[in-house]
Amino acid sequence: MLKHRGFPGRLPGTDFQFTIRRANKDGATRLVARERYADRRNSDRRADAAFMAALWEHFGGEPFERGNLDAGRLSWVFGREVVPAEDPFDPESYDALLRIDVARARMAFPDIFGGEG
Repeated sequence: MLKHRGFPGRLPGTDFQFTIRRANKDGATRLVARERYADRRNSDRRADAAFMAALWEHFGGEPFERGNLDAGRLSWVFGREVVPAEDPFDPESYDALLRIDVARARMAFPDIFGGEG
């Protein structure tokens, strides 16, 4: 499992985890697209925005390996702002390649990308 050096481990001052320390002995947790409902807590929204900002700062628009990125946190943006970068895609692999869908991420998190377009 690739460890993304320099990537923040969590949202500062919270328990919202962004990375994991070691690989699961039973294999990587499956990535699934989680629905983000309008009534989510403000702290959850902040965590999503901080995670997306870290992804953008660390990887930009380039494909990146899932590695030690937390499956739970990835699942909140997976299938929308973060999409598979390979076909076939294995959602249960630490080696799976992902990329930011910049157009969708700009719409969902305009403050991170400097506004629309």
